[in-house]
Amino acid sequence: MADDASTTSPQVAPAVTEAKLAPGPVDPVLAAIDPDRGRPADAVVTRGLTLRFGEKTILSSIDMQFARGSITALIGPTGSGKSTFLRTLNRMNDKVQGFRYEGDVLLDGASIWTPGLDLLNLRRRVGMLFQRPNPFPMSIRDNVVAGVKAHRIAKGKQLDVVAEQRLREVGLWDSVKDRLGDSPFRLSGGQQQLLCLARALAVGPEVLLLDEPTSSLDPISTEYVEALLRQLAPALTLIVVTHNLAQARRVSHHTMFFYDGHLVEHGPTDDLFERPKDPQTERYVTGRIG
Repeated sequence: MADDASTTSPQVAPAVTEAKLAPGPVDPVLAAIDPDRGRPADAVVTRGLTLRFGEKTILSSIDMQFARGSITALIGPTGSGKSTFLRTLNRMNDKVQGFRYEGDVLLDGASIWTPGLDLLNLRRRVGMLFQRPNPFPMSIRDNVVAGVKAHRIAKGKQLDVVAEQRLREVGLWDSVKDRLGDSPFRLSGGQQQLLCLARALAVGPEVLLLDEPTSSLDPISTEYVEALLRQLAPALTLIVVTHNLAQARRVSHHTMFFYDGHLVEHGPTDDLFERPKDPQTERYVTGRIG
């Protein structure tokens, strides 16, 4: 159990500028130094993606584009295939017994199933935050820089700089700066999830997958995490599984609705919730099914 000093939820971040505002005119000077200049507009693309476990088809023929720097919410009832789809995007399903796929997933235009692809590097580029916090059994500081060390991104005193930078970014620094050598299991659940987010961000991912990242958090911690996600885009492409429809509306630019093994509908979040095209979508987002 976390001790009393560590159970305080993180302070709520200041109000974040609304993420859905239309973009302004492009500054040609900034465009010239944009690190994403010349890269595909879509960070991730799925083409005819069908996913199976044994003889059971989980999802069929998913064609989807995830715009670089956007936030996409994946919604639908339990068992509709959302998490299976999410875990396929960085090949987390590869070692699950009976997993098979057809079609393709492209990251920056290249297949994630390219022969000889370095999985460690793929999972650095496409990071993941799970439903429940999963700190490593090492110090708070070493948790943050574990991936940095594994990928040899930094070493020595540079690791301390990375740890501080990422802990500040997720709002944990002031709470843990005097006990970086302590066990992460003395932190509250919300703080542990923020620590895991700092660890995921430390390796510099291009895409971040989040599987119900706030389902076990209190409302204050949830509000903080949501504000942080909005701040991370457009630097990152975020794909979020959530059962919280209000959360999907608050944080995402686009929403995908899965039902009974199919991608029923997708589009801009406001359109999908306010003007759904499919009757099943309308029933789900109004609470009549699910």
